[in-house]
Amino acid sequence: MPQEPQTSPGSLVGEEYEVEVGPVAHGGHCVARTEAGRVLFVRHTLPGERVVARVTHGDETSRFLRADAVEILDAAKDRVPAPCPYAGPGRCGGCDWQHAKPGAQRRLKGEVIAEQLQHLAGLTPEQAGWDGTVAPAPGDKLPAGEVPAWRTRVQYAIDADGRAGLRRHRSHEVEPVEHCMIAAEGVSELGIEQRDWSGMESVEAIAASGSGDRQVVLTPRPGSRLPLVELDRPVSVLRVDERDGGVHRVHGRAFVRERADDHTWRVGNGGFWQVHPKAADTLVEAVMQGLLPRKGDTALDLYCGVGLFAGALADRVGDKGAVLGIEVTKRAVEDARHNLKDFDRVRVEQGKVEQVLPRTGITETDLIVLDPPRAGAGKQTVARLCSLGARRIAYVACDPAALARDLGYFREGGYRVRVMRAFDLFPMTHHVECVAILEPASKGS
Repeated sequence: MPQEPQTSPGSLVGEEYEVEVGPVAHGGHCVARTEAGRVLFVRHTLPGERVVARVTHGDETSRFLRADAVEILDAAKDRVPAPCPYAGPGRCGGCDWQHAKPGAQRRLKGEVIAEQLQHLAGLTPEQAGWDGTVAPAPGDKLPAGEVPAWRTRVQYAIDADGRAGLRRHRSHEVEPVEHCMIAAEGVSELGIEQRDWSGMESVEAIAASGSGDRQVVLTPRPGSRLPLVELDRPVSVLRVDERDGGVHRVHGRAFVRERADDHTWRVGNGGFWQVHPKAADTLVEAVMQGLLPRKGDTALDLYCGVGLFAGALADRVGDKGAVLGIEVTKRAVEDARHNLKDFDRVRVEQGKVEQVLPRTGITETDLIVLDPPRAGAGKQTVARLCSLGARRIAYVACDPAALARDLGYFREGGYRVRVMRAFDLFPMTHHVECVAILEPASKGS
């Protein structure tokens, strides 16, 4: 079989192997082995397929090689033609599973969660109180070949010719696109892809799902001037300062208004908000159903962002309850304090959770919500949370590996998982959101 030239001595990039594809792995690929036993992480394939895999990263010394399936010799029954013209080997890296039926995507994500729970926490799905399913977001259950337009925030990379596109997988190269199929209607209607963005490094488009607010955040290349932004809909414009990375308003509002849990939430300067339009309500419902807050409870909302879970808790614990939020990002703290100003017994502190929580002097609490970044909370923070004796803890996780590691730490600290749920809030990608509800292990004995 013809092989592409190697890129450096010892490199295996361009080598091709005919392989039988094994199980799915965390990260949007499947595992295969060459006849010589070398491990391949192969994208654009499905378990059980026979494919020709072309190496994209790795050399003779690598523990494993990364590869793309460039020819499908024996297709799985769950394979469909990728609806997106930019999906496939060497193309856009934004989606991992365009070639899989929607139901198959959710099964694959479930298999990844189960494998991570077993490998990193020693838990079976039954021990984690999880039925093994990954639920679609409301409105996302579509037939094979149809793509939900769910992404309310899209960061476009800009190529040397000023064209908007998306990064190729594990690459700085830009794949110019005329339309991103998973972009929400509010993003698509701005017409970002049809404009010349010369001098820009990236353009982030934000379409708030709780209002008609639209925003673009421009990151100029060093020394470049901002363009005159004329898009197809009214839009606020912000820019990222090349010196300090700060985000500054150019014109319009510095924030967008989102809607969730019957409240309006201000999210400023391109700050964090769940990307799927149904995600915030879906997660609040799962967390509150799991925690069952009572009037008068005290609660912590850690990594609280603009205060979504803190507000939901404050609504439910009432005037005699109290909620403390902790968030590291200064602008998010300002937004959270604004969003929660009508709740007298809610306060928000700025700083890293592992530094601020010990300084509060809090020695006990009734409920805890934590929604940490992709790396998870970590052993030290989990140990401190276990010492507070909370009746229940809700852990919201965007990475199953970090969740599993931290669940292992919670078990060491005397907590067990009461129930866990998984949600497909990132269709077509390998990402998945989980909510685990924990309680003291003594309660379940």
